[in-house]
Amino acid sequence: MHIRFAGFTATLCSVLVCATALAQTPAPGGAKPYPVKPIRLVVPFPAGASSDIVGRMLGQKIAEQLGEQIIADNRAGAGGNLGIAVAAKSPPDGYTILIATASIAVSPSLYANPGYDALKDLVPIARLTNIPNVLLVHPSVPAKTLRQFIDLARSRPGKLNFGSGGAGTTNHLANELLKHLEKIDIVHVPYKGVTQAMTAMMGGEVDEVVMPVSTAIPQIRAGKVRALAVLTEQRVSALPGVPTGIEAGVAGFTMPLWYGMFAPVGTPRPIVARLSTELVKALESADIRERLASLGVDPWPGTAEQLGELLRADINRYGTIVKMANLPKQ
Repeated sequence: MHIRFAGFTATLCSVLVCATALAQTPAPGGAKPYPVKPIRLVVPFPAGASSDIVGRMLGQKIAEQLGEQIIADNRAGAGGNLGIAVAAKSPPDGYTILIATASIAVSPSLYANPGYDALKDLVPIARLTNIPNVLLVHPSVPAKTLRQFIDLARSRPGKLNFGSGGAGTTNHLANELLKHLEKIDIVHVPYKGVTQAMTAMMGGEVDEVVMPVSTAIPQIRAGKVRALAVLTEQRVSALPGVPTGIEAGVAGFTMPLWYGMFAPVGTPRPIVARLSTELVKALESADIRERLASLGVDPWPGTAEQLGELLRADINRYGTIVKMANLPKQ
């Protein structure tokens, strides 16, 4: 049989050899599919901050999906502006991405020169999460409710203070909003990040801090801080016994916190699309949703276009708050 069809067998073998050779031929130009090296994830806040926790979690997940490392690079300072500027000025090759909070929408109205233009220097990749903020006080503060804290501040103008992760962060603006709504005088003490502000409060340096529920939960449960109100329109499942600011009697006192992923402008569209798809896929996975829920974080997956729309809307919203609070440009 083999002798009879020897010519056919030889021809078939030649075809198989050619097919194998073609399969092993590199893509045009010798390029390999993206990514071919580790991707740097710039986190503009310190290690342990909510953005750091969420960023690393998602970075690990999409690293598994992409088959390449995602390396976190914490660049804290200036209310997040330092790290954002670093990312904005990085090569637009797809190997630098940025996790940013809603504070990126504050910078245009609060800083004369933040070091970047969010609408011109960055390209949105994907909307990530929605995180509730919570107002906390040191246990020594004689206030068990938000209304009691407001009354205490009103009776001691300029005597109480609050910490923040830096000028322009949502934890800073939340207190400026409260000051405006209730006509109280409390003093701002900025830190390099909200985790440092929390540490300062636990050490008695400041009386009050607004911060993400995800970062605050361990200290609340340990009794090291007291939660007075969540700054959302509805109560948070992770803190069911804590009323909203609105329930506590302060109409309009909300300050939600969102996270989004960005890249330097000029990053190739196919790479942005690939990263967007992978991030949405990660946020829709059961294990990530479970881990985020345990932190009090709500997955809020959205496209690059949806993140861009959110950024533009919040630039207007926070600009109004900054103007209302009469905050000077820095």
